[in-house]
Amino acid sequence: MSYFTGLVLLLVASAIVNNVVLSQFLGLCPFLGVSKRVETAAGMGGAVIFVITIASFVASLIYKFILAPTGFEYMQTIVFILVIAALVQFVEMVLKKNVPSLYNSLGVYLPLITTNCAVLGTAINNVTNNYDILESVINGFGVAVGFTIAIVIMAGIREKIEYNDIPETFKGSAIVLVTAGLMAMAFLGFSGVI
Repeated sequence: MSYFTGLVLLLVASAIVNNVVLSQFLGLCPFLGVSKRVETAAGMGGAVIFVITIASFVASLIYKFILAPTGFEYMQTIVFILVIAALVQFVEMVLKKNVPSLYNSLGVYLPLITTNCAVLGTAINNVTNNYDILESVINGFGVAVGFTIAIVIMAGIREKIEYNDIPETFKGSAIVLVTAGLMAMAFLGFSGVI
């Protein structure tokens, strides 16, 4: 198998087969909190794509050229959190200036990208799996695309559920969690494909 084929398989695997939200259950806070409207979910997905992809690149560079050679691998979590926090601040400033409506609709969930375990988990998984810099970026991009797919699908379903007659005990968070469980079972069908 060629290197390029491996990268394509890594992209598909990280986006669909090993979906960060529906298979690994990382990043559930923004997944459940921001998935009320498709537009907001797509905006959050775009922000997460940018942050995870760039964080994967920067974290991989820092680990490979600074932490590993100097023997400070044990500092990876703290360093990765700092990198992620800086990137989220950058995204927040850009959205506030250029797209204030999206900035206001994301509300508290935009700063939550800093503590989104999907972002940190991806950076740590890249190091754990010994991915090179390009593989880290591809994996990060795939994870973020998978997150975006999951959150946009959930938002679309939640918009439709709004108009359905749901039993009183299932209204609110209960139906959202049942829907997320059914989506996870559906994505489980992709396991073993790659």
